[in-house]
Amino acid sequence: MSEEILVNVTPRETRVAVVENGMLQELHIERGWRRGVVGNIYKGRVQRVMPGMQAAFVEVGLERAAFLHANDVVRPDADDPQSPVPSIVDLLRDGQEIVVQVVKDPIGTKGARLTTQISIPSRYLVLLPQSRTVGVSARIEDEAERQRLKSIVSELAAAHGGHGYIVRTNAEGQPAEALAEDIAYLSRVWNVVERRGLEAPPCSIIYEDLSLPLRSVRDLIRKDVEKVRVDSRDTYDRLQAFVAKYMPVLAEKIELYTGDRPIFDLYGVEDEIGRALDKQVPLKSGGYLVIDQTEAMTTIDVNTGSFLGQRNLEETVYRTNLEAAQAVARQLRLRNLGGIIIIDFIDMADPEHRRQVLRTLEKSLARDHAKTTVYDFSPLGLVEMTRKRTVESLERQLSETCPQCGGRGTVKTAETVTYEIFREITRAVRQFEAARLLVIASPKVVARITEEESAAVAELEEFLGKTIRFQADEQYMQEQFDVVLL
Repeated sequence: MSEEILVNVTPRETRVAVVENGMLQELHIERGWRRGVVGNIYKGRVQRVMPGMQAAFVEVGLERAAFLHANDVVRPDADDPQSPVPSIVDLLRDGQEIVVQVVKDPIGTKGARLTTQISIPSRYLVLLPQSRTVGVSARIEDEAERQRLKSIVSELAAAHGGHGYIVRTNAEGQPAEALAEDIAYLSRVWNVVERRGLEAPPCSIIYEDLSLPLRSVRDLIRKDVEKVRVDSRDTYDRLQAFVAKYMPVLAEKIELYTGDRPIFDLYGVEDEIGRALDKQVPLKSGGYLVIDQTEAMTTIDVNTGSFLGQRNLEETVYRTNLEAAQAVARQLRLRNLGGIIIIDFIDMADPEHRRQVLRTLEKSLARDHAKTTVYDFSPLGLVEMTRKRTVESLERQLSETCPQCGGRGTVKTAETVTYEIFREITRAVRQFEAARLLVIASPKVVARITEEESAAVAELEEFLGKTIRFQADEQYMQEQFDVVLL
């Protein structure tokens, strides 16, 4: 599988695209005035302890107070799964100063989600300073390799303060020297964080995660990544300096792009981004997905569309669902959809077909960096799954609520608005004295009133004993109108 990482840099925005076999799979965006804060460590101050929610709101210097649940507060017996979670009032008090890390960006109206269980990632490891255990990524499946890595890291950890570590997937096959460099780096970072945690004033940042390009190289480069192409000389130089210091074997993979065409245009990424904002996703077979993102969950409906198949209906449905399962996995990554996701595959009678569709979905999700959990088909034929959400979805990052429909996705018809205007005219005349009335509305509504409803207007004028005039205004949206008394 061929994979490339593209880095597009403009003065106030950086975008990183992951392209596999010529198809966009992931898009990460960082804007100068709105950088993500996941991974940042702050010295916070407890603003308010909420016993009923088993949580506290903590001021860390962000726009809104952040949220810290009792489950995310480190305590001495936390490693014992049988120990009950103490009440939040026994863990925290109002005004207390506390070192916290952001695990979820502010999303919508919700503040950031915090933890006191600090973790600091590097190329091959994640440092867990409050733990003593060493874990290995489940994606490293070879048992001998798992034991080798655990043994090396445990030995190195004992010589550097005995902290806990998670061995990342990227560490597979790496020599002990590379892991030792990572542990030395993480030890230096943690010493700085500890010192700043003591010296810094409350509501200030004491550790900031890397910028998007550096973070992408650290987290996204795998063995099958052929190139990292960057269209900015300054960013290219910073990436080269970063890999030279922490991962010199990757230096040859970083490449400066100097072509005339914008790098995202060359790979068709801009078109893919545009399509990722559409509700409907066409499938090659002629079927399609309909994706609806709501506050509570995301629903994905699978339809056969024009696909008729070659054999029978069951075979047609099965083939469409197999293709849809792969497309769903890609769309979740591309659109960065998280939380609860409900997939309505087309009904299948054959249990083996259902198993194969579910297996295809799980296999297609295997390359997703976000944690996913997929459940079996429900009695209604729905597949429920969850995907860990840490930042806003692509749609929420790039779009805003439509001012015309207020986010409903529909607007009232011109006919509905016409009858609302007639009711408002009657209401206004009964409340206020006026010889004439002027109605200002959108051109489409005024055209309908003056053409199709002219008889109704004449009847209304006669009934009220008033003259009514209509004026079209291009600035008015379809649902907007004003009734002016003259």
